[in-house]
Amino acid sequence: MTELVVRALTEHDTALFTTLQDPGLVGRAAFGHRYVPVHEGGDYRPEWTWVALRDGKVVARAAWWGAQDDEKPMRLDWFDFADGEEEAAALLLRSAPLSAEYSIMVPPGWRERPETRAAAEARVAAAEAAGMRRLVERYRYVWTPDHGLPERPGRLEFRPEPDDTVVRDVLLRVFEDTLDAHDRNALQEGGPQAALDDLWGFLEWLPSPRSWWKLAYTPGGEVAGIQIPAHNPSGPCVGYIGVVPEQRGHGYAYDLLVECTHDLVAEGAARIVGATDQDNFPMAANFAKAGYPVSQEQIDLVP
Repeated sequence: MTELVVRALTEHDTALFTTLQDPGLVGRAAFGHRYVPVHEGGDYRPEWTWVALRDGKVVARAAWWGAQDDEKPMRLDWFDFADGEEEAAALLLRSAPLSAEYSIMVPPGWRERPETRAAAEARVAAAEAAGMRRLVERYRYVWTPDHGLPERPGRLEFRPEPDDTVVRDVLLRVFEDTLDAHDRNALQEGGPQAALDDLWGFLEWLPSPRSWWKLAYTPGGEVAGIQIPAHNPSGPCVGYIGVVPEQRGHGYAYDLLVECTHDLVAEGAARIVGATDQDNFPMAANFAKAGYPVSQEQIDLVP
């Protein structure tokens, strides 16, 4: 087999990225997304786009994404390779001086489709061979007005809290016995304060205003949790939902999700995305109850 050349693209040869034949069974291509570089009005920087070439032909490709002002990528969006080129794909990831979470977008029920399952599992295996670790599988939801605006339960009072210290304390309490795999991973790797700083950095990175964040209180004035309606670079989203340990067992996460939905609709949202871990059964049930159907699944791997 001829020698492999692994390199980043330049502004002059980004067209190489789309020369790899991909059936579009999984990943962003499966959901109608296109690779468009920034100099053509898209989201992808040539220096964050890497290919593996054999005899001048692309046999593996990867493209990382970050917001316009980001100094490092937020996620790995594209990772594809030709049949039999799993080793080249793993080498590509190991060679690129970039690191970010990789979420493989897959259609609902992907395991029941042999070709789709094979494509997904091949990408997982190649990413793992490159040193990444499978973290969790998640559901992604999309709410639109035709699903109906859920009625507010009316059990909690919601108030903005401008004091960061108060909000950070609530988030630290939410971390206790959390079912969220990303939060658990951050806690395991760096402890509560590092996990909080990581979450806080993400929440501040979102382009929606801090003033939207709200704490929830019981009729007795006790903090029940926090809900953060937000915008990500693609549009309105459920930024964060969390119930403090002493208030769990009352179904308050549903109340928080409903309030978040109402807040976003009040800001003009006609489409709201959300996500939760597949084994977070209570939150998955809350999304279903609130009228959020599953639009896709994803497999998250971390460096």
